[in-house]
Amino acid sequence: MNLLKKWTIPNALPYILIVSAIVGLFGAFSLSYDQIKIIQNPNYKPICDLNPIVSCGNVMQSKEGSALGIPNPYIGLATFGSLLTIGVAILAGATFKRWFWIGLEFGTILGIGFVHWLFFESVYRINALCPYCMSIWVITIITFVYVTFYNIDSGFIKITKKCQPFYQFLRRHHLEIVIIWLLLIAMLILKHFWYFFGKYI
Repeated sequence: MNLLKKWTIPNALPYILIVSAIVGLFGAFSLSYDQIKIIQNPNYKPICDLNPIVSCGNVMQSKEGSALGIPNPYIGLATFGSLLTIGVAILAGATFKRWFWIGLEFGTILGIGFVHWLFFESVYRINALCPYCMSIWVITIITFVYVTFYNIDSGFIKITKKCQPFYQFLRRHHLEIVIIWLLLIAMLILKHFWYFFGKYI
């Protein structure tokens, strides 16, 4: 019981950031490696090209795979490398000013917008799924949720008294929020690709 009481969002946040960053770095590094191999050999097949739907190669070689003019995995390497540094620094006892946390919040909002755009493009335009990309979608959502809760709890983001009951409700059900969010994405993917996955279910 004492362990559960201590496992609050402020205590858990550095671990959430570190684990999310490690998952993100693994995905970004794997995609970067495959991208380099494809440049060297256009016939190279990434290990995650499993079938016509689950195909990292199709996603990487699309125009959305270099949305900002450089391959998306390179952005991920920089982003998740920074997130890992922040998580380790907090775990080591570092504290940051309000402007830093607001900046991190802004970064997670950009990240949430970016991965949902990539989700839409991947599912409904490219018609292919990248397992590494999907793992990054998951950890970006988790990071956004818990950084936001931490910022509100710490007073770095102010909310009105009228919003407090609603916020407390969300705060009590933080795990359910993450699970429902991810389930909705999974359901949309399954619905769109049912013609392919349905025969295996």
